[in-house]
Amino acid sequence: MQLVPDSRETIQGVSQALRSGQTTCVQVVDNCLRQIERWEAKVHAWVSIDSSGALDRARELDAQFESSRPSGPLHGIPIGIKDLIDVAGWPTGAGSKRQAQQTVHADAALVTRLRDAGAIILGKTVTTQFACFDPSITRNPWNLERTPGGSSSGSAAAVATGMCLAAIGSQTGGSITRPASFCGVAGCKPTFGKIPIAGVFPVAKSLDHPGPLARCVADLALLYSVLASIPPLPVSPSANAPRLSRLGDLFDTQAQPAMRDAFEASLATLTSAGASIAEAGLPATFGDVLRFHRQIMLFELGEVHRDRFAADPDDYLPGMRGLIIESRQVSQPMYDEARRHQEQLRREIGQAFDDADVLVCPAALGSAPDLSTTGNPSFNSPWSYTGLPTVSFPIGLSPDGLPLAIQLVGRHDDEATLFAAALWCERAHAK
Repeated sequence: MQLVPDSRETIQGVSQALRSGQTTCVQVVDNCLRQIERWEAKVHAWVSIDSSGALDRARELDAQFESSRPSGPLHGIPIGIKDLIDVAGWPTGAGSKRQAQQTVHADAALVTRLRDAGAIILGKTVTTQFACFDPSITRNPWNLERTPGGSSSGSAAAVATGMCLAAIGSQTGGSITRPASFCGVAGCKPTFGKIPIAGVFPVAKSLDHPGPLARCVADLALLYSVLASIPPLPVSPSANAPRLSRLGDLFDTQAQPAMRDAFEASLATLTSAGASIAEAGLPATFGDVLRFHRQIMLFELGEVHRDRFAADPDDYLPGMRGLIIESRQVSQPMYDEARRHQEQLRREIGQAFDDADVLVCPAALGSAPDLSTTGNPSFNSPWSYTGLPTVSFPIGLSPDGLPLAIQLVGRHDDEATLFAAALWCERAHAK
């Protein structure tokens, strides 16, 4: 594996090879299946793989190419779907034995959009149970004794190993950005509400964000456009250097030494390439973000699972069981207070962009920890809470050879500026 992918590992590169006749959709799927054969027994990224269905669909798409009828911007691209998201004909297990016994009969809205764009649904990727904190069976391909992160564990590991060209995850706290960081791939958590959640098993309705993981920022931009059902965003870096504001406070105090060193080196690289970097000013209300994020998550999670847990408590893993029990301590007045704070901070967070196009901070506290945890989401939860869009991508390796990543945060509903800045920053690191 390598942090900087070659063209055969990116959607853009494969799409170009398909258009030029250098490869076929069947060959692209075959390449992914070979990587699955190589990696899956060690990494355990998949709940189910539809090899025959994917190959059948690839043959159909090859026939469309021969008739000059490509189906869309993801024509022939194999994609994994987190097993929290409905795919017709398969269960949505969500890490639960009970859920895994129930086949769903319709695609989630976002899966329909992927299919309409020509994507090939290769299979369902592993999630931590109900997208929470109990570690999954998935291993980090960079070091099998380290976590791939959660909850989009399988999605990140599958993309990192080339078992698919992209995957869909979801984030309530840090469940896209953190696995992407730990596994050395790129991740996007869009603005809250930009991608439909119909057909996605809920964690917390006020915090849930589906989003893509891929090998590079340009691929994320393409996937985001499809998932959000908007015209394609530019996938070339802006000609103008971005204005960045560096986030301090908890992003300084909680970052581990290797992450701080890599982050400072990254900022130096961006400055040398022409970016301007200021210190971001955060509103005073930001200081309570993690406490109130947890209160909202617990209260809404408790609502989702109250009846189900009462009927079948043995289906729940220890960490998930503990969250449900803890949720009973969050009263309606406590929840209402947290929601008021959330709305206030969403209004006030805009002041951090007064002198910046995007905010910048580490994507995680450090590199992937051991298998007893999925990692700390503190650097990601504020953006799930405020609903601001984020893009992360790798910037190097820790001293023990594990990926580290940077996280860019955009204004509400301004993915265009965010992606332009992220593409520029990614290119500056690749030079």
